[in-house]
Amino acid sequence: MKTDYLLENRLRELDPGLHKRFRDTAFISIHMLSNYRRLFPEYTDHSELHSLTVIDSCNRLIGPGQIDKLNKNEIFILLMACYLHDSGMGINENDYAQFKDILGEEQYFKDHPDDTRADFVRTYHNEFSALFIEKYAPMFDMPSEEYVFAIKQVVRGHRKTDLYDEKEYPSDYRMPDGTTVCLPYLAALIRLADEIDVAASRNPLILFDIDLLTDEVEIWENRKVMAVESLEMTDDAFILHTGEKDPEIVEALEKTVDKMQKTLDLCRDVVEKRTAFSISQKKVVLVRH
Repeated sequence: MKTDYLLENRLRELDPGLHKRFRDTAFISIHMLSNYRRLFPEYTDHSELHSLTVIDSCNRLIGPGQIDKLNKNEIFILLMACYLHDSGMGINENDYAQFKDILGEEQYFKDHPDDTRADFVRTYHNEFSALFIEKYAPMFDMPSEEYVFAIKQVVRGHRKTDLYDEKEYPSDYRMPDGTTVCLPYLAALIRLADEIDVAASRNPLILFDIDLLTDEVEIWENRKVMAVESLEMTDDAFILHTGEKDPEIVEALEKTVDKMQKTLDLCRDVVEKRTAFSISQKKVVLVRH
């Protein structure tokens, strides 16, 4: 089934004004999203290319069968959250100084004395992203405080947060126009879409050359990503294809599949128990060629 630009086209049909706000955000955020390389020069891609991949995965996860269940506010919130979910990875010095105490920097380094600032930012980048969105909401022309809250929560939800928490993720969060948005579904979508972005295309050669990397951890992580030739999404599974022969890399890929399966299981359970939506995929599979 064709799902290209499903969310984007549907939003343009339902509300051209909200669609323009999203389009403007995408335009002004391109450079900002690429700033992640300042702290993470050897890390897997977290630029606007990754954001667009996450949006595409959400399009496919929702599919033509569920798109009509989403109202214009849910679509706008999801698109904005997908595009900005990693904005905290490129946090500048002034914003870091403002946000670090809120996120417990002092205690973090007491508990992790050998870690760097990059480690701290990476660990809490979803929270840094949420604080960034809150601070710069006027620049992104958010329609109201309710939109800011909803987008922040979905962004936070792309990792670690408790999607079962009814206070943090209400299933019927009310918007100014009287409609409601289903935050656990939107957060589950972005968490799963982010988790499955593991194929070699995650690191376009125009951005990365693995032979030039110096950090051993990042070399290993990039080798794993480059070993996944493609990720196929079917109605009931996510299939990772690899031709990798190195047994250590294959073992690492199997662990990646296990981690993805846990995320899939959690997201399916949240959506089943807390929403009227569904996620059809049930398993993650590694296929070796």
